[in-house]
Amino acid sequence: MGRRRVPDLYRAPFPLYTIKVDPKTGLVITAGGGGASKTGIKNAMHFLDLQLVGEQHYSASLLHAHDTDTRATMNLAVGDGVIAAGQDGSCSLMRFRHSSQREEDSAEAKQDEDYGNSEGKARRRGGKGDRRGQDEAAASGDKSDMKDETSHISVTPLAEVQSDLNPKDPLQKVVRFSPDLSLLLTGGSDGHIRVWEFPSLKKKYDFKAHEGEIEDLDMSPGNKHLVTVGRDFSCSVWSGSQLAMGLNWLETTPQIAEKSYRYMACRFGKVEDQKDALRLYTVQIPHKRERKPPPCYLTKWDGKSFLPMLTAPCGSEVISSLAVSDSGTFLGLGTVTGSVAIYIAFSLQKLYYVQESHGIVVTDLAFLPDMLKGKDIKGNNETAMLSVAVDSRCQIHTVPNRRSFPIWLVLFCCGFIVVGVVLLLQYLFPGFI
Repeated sequence: MGRRRVPDLYRAPFPLYTIKVDPKTGLVITAGGGGASKTGIKNAMHFLDLQLVGEQHYSASLLHAHDTDTRATMNLAVGDGVIAAGQDGSCSLMRFRHSSQREEDSAEAKQDEDYGNSEGKARRRGGKGDRRGQDEAAASGDKSDMKDETSHISVTPLAEVQSDLNPKDPLQKVVRFSPDLSLLLTGGSDGHIRVWEFPSLKKKYDFKAHEGEIEDLDMSPGNKHLVTVGRDFSCSVWSGSQLAMGLNWLETTPQIAEKSYRYMACRFGKVEDQKDALRLYTVQIPHKRERKPPPCYLTKWDGKSFLPMLTAPCGSEVISSLAVSDSGTFLGLGTVTGSVAIYIAFSLQKLYYVQESHGIVVTDLAFLPDMLKGKDIKGNNETAMLSVAVDSRCQIHTVPNRRSFPIWLVLFCCGFIVVGVVLLLQYLFPGFI
């Protein structure tokens, strides 16, 4: 039997490092590039229109390509029409607007009335520049992927903040908006966490969180706790800029030697049908490569007490990315060898797996929300998740609905039935098992 293959949803003319879905506009935003090196590989941000085709399949078309000059976007966050993009040691903020051509013309006419003809003309010239970006998109990608020109996206620079001060090679590693969009948080190669009030960009915190690079961060609902992951083997919980506690996943696996693994990623997640419950998920990867690769691990924590609840192995391929679905039901994993997997969050059981779906490192993952721009986007799928990689490909991974009950619930119930049968046999026939 041949290896399972996932068709490409979209292919960019440059390496892809990050992807996000904006539920408000329905846009998929992905970015990357070749960096400052003069290789001829562009640096850009692509805005895609995602459509459900039938009940289980998808198509994507390129709406707009935004050139990012000599800087590749390595990570980004999206909130309320604003993109925060990690480019070298800076975080660039830009506002994007998705409208029809008729809406755009109406908005420009209103600007003429509000600001006078001279400024209005200048703004119109800027608008034409954005439309020219669509022509560039057609030149840089497959023209057949271009959406109808009545759709228009404008991108306006807002501000830029210095998010990493590493004197050798400044690099922002991660960026997030807080759940309520009141804070912008970044982590970089200098080990510092920097927090700005949003949208004023007044700096709120700047503190050394880890020795060495920040790998990941996430903030809990209500902005109560910030969790950070560093290359220094630690995963820390912060209240403001004060260290509240350090996490120790080895409490659940005492047989593993200390400092043989390091934390790689962290994400908070909801608990389906439990409004007040919260979970934290972390990924641990081997610190050193060995001839026979040891497994990576997933750990589920209580998101309020930060006590470990469950740890499970998740394969010997080194994990490179982690995502949690909006409902908190599913976890997504990508690997350095290009494989993609979806796990059930409750039990940490593998539900979906495609070996080497991408040709190289999976750089980012994003689950589709239940609704996209007010429309059902999942169709007859239990879940759907986007993946991007250095191979320039964007793919979508789906778990179809095959039963009247969600597949994760069926697997969970089957597990309970098996345990019940075993216990019953032991009770009726002592020594049978």
